[in-house]
Amino acid sequence: MLRSCVCACVSAAAALAAAGCAPGDVELQGKIFDAMGVAGTQQGGGRKVRLADRAPLVLPPDANHLPPPGETGSTDGPDQLAVIDDPDRKKIRTKAELEKQQVEYCRVNYELPKARGDQSADSATGPLGPCKQSIFTALQKWNSSSDDE
Repeated sequence: MLRSCVCACVSAAAALAAAGCAPGDVELQGKIFDAMGVAGTQQGGGRKVRLADRAPLVLPPDANHLPPPGETGSTDGPDQLAVIDDPDRKKIRTKAELEKQQVEYCRVNYELPKARGDQSADSATGPLGPCKQSIFTALQKWNSSSDDE
């Protein structure tokens, strides 16, 4: 009992002694404190952090050259919209082109040989997959059409 009382008093005294120090008074030194980022060299005069120069400020365009609010300028014309490089439009266009190529390829390499009785036509594979219809190709088409929405 006496021993635990002595330990408690020593702990309280140590806490009071540490509480009297200002944050700048205690300097932690050692590699473990450097690794944790709390070493005294980082707080005061140790290594200096060098930052790159800031980019200069960019001034807005002159307000006298802008059209008044609410008035449409020449940027709304169809010739300006044709210049825009829209990846979504490209994706739709390329998908439509691939579907046309698939239909043409399957017509030439699957349907016509199959009509002539050529059994090797079952292995014909176009740009979008095999020409022979199966449950797997139907599921693939169904999944790809739900992804586009």
